[in-house]
Amino acid sequence: MKKELPHFNVDAAYGGSQEWCPTHWMNIGGCAAITACDCSLCFELYKQKAGLYPHEKNHISKADYVDFAYVMEPYLKPRETGIDRLDIYIDGFTAFLHDRQVKDISMTPWDGHKDIAATQNVIIEQINSGWPIPCLTLLHRHPLMEDYVWHWYIINGYETFADTMMVKTVTYGTWRWFDLSVLWNTGYDRKGGLILFA
Repeated sequence: MKKELPHFNVDAAYGGSQEWCPTHWMNIGGCAAITACDCSLCFELYKQKAGLYPHEKNHISKADYVDFAYVMEPYLKPRETGIDRLDIYIDGFTAFLHDRQVKDISMTPWDGHKDIAATQNVIIEQINSGWPIPCLTLLHRHPLMEDYVWHWYIINGYETFADTMMVKTVTYGTWRWFDLSVLWNTGYDRKGGLILFA
């Protein structure tokens, strides 16, 4: 079984990227804000929510997207330790949505310690319901995950096989498929997790 959510382009990029941001902290630590920007645009484009993105939605330019990232910045402000807990993300993004009168989207944390089988099920449920999934990875031992250490990104697709589940991740203006068992089993006691929308 395979399911991928629609996603927008920013010029030729697949979603946004913190690397476009000209200021130091957003450039190195704006990943939480960028995932919230991507989710907000998905809500506008595919969930019929209005008033979240302040620019033209039918052709999203890099300049407009970067401007939007700085609208989001006060809500998910980069900091020295990063936005390293799910509750910080939920509080900031909820405040952004409420300030724009979108009060019918709720967020629930899914802790990174949860069982992988249950995590597979909740990812399938979210994607099948049309919700992108913000994901936080803190430390990780696998070399494939080196670009995802202490990083927020989006899961917006899955494919299941007999004994494997692949997930499609979105970050840095591109996408990549990972074996969920690799992504989820970080090898460290301190975990990140998922944000679930409803």
